[in-house]
Amino acid sequence: MTLPHIDGAVRDGRHHMQVRVYYEDTDFSGIVYHANYLRFMERGRTNHLRLMGADQHALFEQAQAETPGFAFVVRSMEIDFLRPARMDDLLDVVTWPVAVKGASITLAQEVRRGADVLVKAQVRVAFICEGRAKPIPKSLRQLMKADLD
Repeated sequence: MTLPHIDGAVRDGRHHMQVRVYYEDTDFSGIVYHANYLRFMERGRTNHLRLMGADQHALFEQAQAETPGFAFVVRSMEIDFLRPARMDDLLDVVTWPVAVKGASITLAQEVRRGADVLVKAQVRVAFICEGRAKPIPKSLRQLMKADLD
């Protein structure tokens, strides 16, 4: 079951998900510890994928049949920390696809507080099987390309 208020929402081809900053997310100076933005963005990518398909489990079962033992892994990430977030801030994690190629998908992500962009990232996620890059199965490729049109 997908709960839009928990998983976020897709608007204009971009996934938006809110995250509240808690004490545990901050360092001794009271700002969000840099590695925690990676966690926020991982949640954004996961929920983006969840909301992209009506029956995600069926799509992954089909992909598993085509390529047993597959996994998605972060291949590379370029990240720019522009402004700090602080405890109790309400952040918007925005995710959208940039390119779907043979064995990888590139996603752009931003962490915003209101109109301010705090963090920008470009993430390349690879599709692997048994430790080697493999072409993304057709069912997943079609799903991912749906947002690129």
